[in-house]
Amino acid sequence: MLYAVGIASAIARDGVDFVLLVDENDAPSAANHLQLYERESLYRPPPPPPPPKLHPHAVRGSVGYALVVIGVAFAISEGLWRLDAFDVGELNAALVQQGQWWRVWTALTLHLDGLHLLANTVFGVWFGYLASRLMGVGNAWLFVVLGAGFANWVEGYFGPPGHLSVGASTAVFTALGLLSGFSWRTRLAYPQRWALRWAPLVAGIVLLSWTGTGGESLDQTGTTVGSGQTVDVLAHALGFAVGLGGGAIAALKAATRMLDRVPQWLAGLLALLPLVLAWARALSS
Repeated sequence: MLYAVGIASAIARDGVDFVLLVDENDAPSAANHLQLYERESLYRPPPPPPPPKLHPHAVRGSVGYALVVIGVAFAISEGLWRLDAFDVGELNAALVQQGQWWRVWTALTLHLDGLHLLANTVFGVWFGYLASRLMGVGNAWLFVVLGAGFANWVEGYFGPPGHLSVGASTAVFTALGLLSGFSWRTRLAYPQRWALRWAPLVAGIVLLSWTGTGGESLDQTGTTVGSGQTVDVLAHALGFAVGLGGGAIAALKAATRMLDRVPQWLAGLLALLPLVLAWARALSS
């Protein structure tokens, strides 16, 4: 070690003991370096955090999500649904501002074309699966449906009256935010380097930027009057932000204990309830 810092030294035997020999002028500096080395040798990095508790049956939730969005598309394309399903179900900001609350959920199940549907199905299945493994399948999808509905309501209620939007992308990015927020808040409870603690947030923001802001995005959810089809970046960002907050809250110990008391099958049924009620209201209008 002394050689590495430029101090010449030698080890000799003094009777029974071994001694370290250095030049008299180097003795204070050598002693200081040896003390620092000893302190560093005693330091032990904190142990890695334990692996997260993983919940079963995550695949079931992803399959259920795919069945809902694909089922609605099939019903509309085959004429099993009202022909004006888009008129009564799209996120129309002017009508949301007039009190048509159901549009914030019905819009999540409507898609413009096959590519739009495919993109939202693939990303939704994957992000939903990961969130379900961390939070439980019922809890995760309940947070996703409620969070996406709230994000759509914020966009519709406070957005320009001419804004129109459809697609499950808000739910997709709510699931991504949920996953990032829950992982980030869980890691904060353990001593580790800042890069590891903040990695879930950074990864979530990178994925949001890559898949949700145009360019590489396959999702074309937004439509605005007079401008044709566009990427609804605001809906993606709002969904991610709502999911992020929901995931961070759900990771708190008190919230986790409360969520663990709710059967996952019951939470899953509650996740379907807003969609069923919204479509029942829309089709009765």
